[in-house]
Amino acid sequence: MLHLINSSRFYPAFLLILLFSLGGLEVRAQLFDQDSLKLISRQFAFTEGPAVDKDGNIYFTDQPNNKIWKYNIEGHLSLFKDSVGRSNGLYFNHRGQLLACADEKNEIWSISNDGKVTVLLSDVDGRKLNGPNDLWADKKGGIYFTDPYYQRDYWTRKKPEIEGQKVYYLPPGKGKKPIVVADDVAKPNGIVGSPDGKYLYVADRVRNKTYRYTIESNGKLSGQKAVIDQGSDGMTLDNRGNVYLTGKGVSIYSPIGVLIGHIEVKEPWTSNVCFGGKDRTDLFITASTAIYCIPMRTKGVE
Repeated sequence: MLHLINSSRFYPAFLLILLFSLGGLEVRAQLFDQDSLKLISRQFAFTEGPAVDKDGNIYFTDQPNNKIWKYNIEGHLSLFKDSVGRSNGLYFNHRGQLLACADEKNEIWSISNDGKVTVLLSDVDGRKLNGPNDLWADKKGGIYFTDPYYQRDYWTRKKPEIEGQKVYYLPPGKGKKPIVVADDVAKPNGIVGSPDGKYLYVADRVRNKTYRYTIESNGKLSGQKAVIDQGSDGMTLDNRGNVYLTGKGVSIYSPIGVLIGHIEVKEPWTSNVCFGGKDRTDLFITASTAIYCIPMRTKGVE
């Protein structure tokens, strides 16, 4: 009798769980086909920072070898620039300039199409940044960037000059000073903004969380909310609002933080992701010594 009573309560809950699971499988099937993951090249020391230009070409760094590579929409891989300040994260701003976290000297760079470098930021009140890691530019021309501290073997210093590991905003305009927009993080790393400019996502590697902030009209952030219980090295968004996080392969979360897919990448570490290609439907993945691509049934927004 007890079994019958509990069963009447159990079956509705079981059906809900079953429907949710089947729905999750359907979403996964709609997003990508694991078997379509393609290795583009494995000839690098460690790949990072993929960024897409207005035409859909992908640029990425080989940080230990101090190079930026380009993979165009025709499928041709070429060296874009050598001696790139040990660039890490990259991003194209609204003017088509390639922005770079150049952590050899802990600077933010802008790189023109012909490879000319302009140093946008070299210090904060005379003190070196910890090591700019990843960045995202808004439509006004301002730059958000994360500044964690990872000791590099090519640095002469052995400790940070700035207390705390923070998120900064560099307002548009020559000579502007960066402002701290988030100091409520332990070690910020991956960063990306929503295409409407309303929200900024920041991954915290120490707390293993991904936060969402509201972007105010003055560029400052408010309303930190932990939306995903996973940190990330790099990240991107698609046009459905799904969040793509990296580390062991690529984990895909819905806008409300539900895991809806995982792309297996058989490499020791997946560092970053970016949509590219002519229609922005290919997901490019930098992972250890390689770069991969997988067609998606959704589009990127960067």
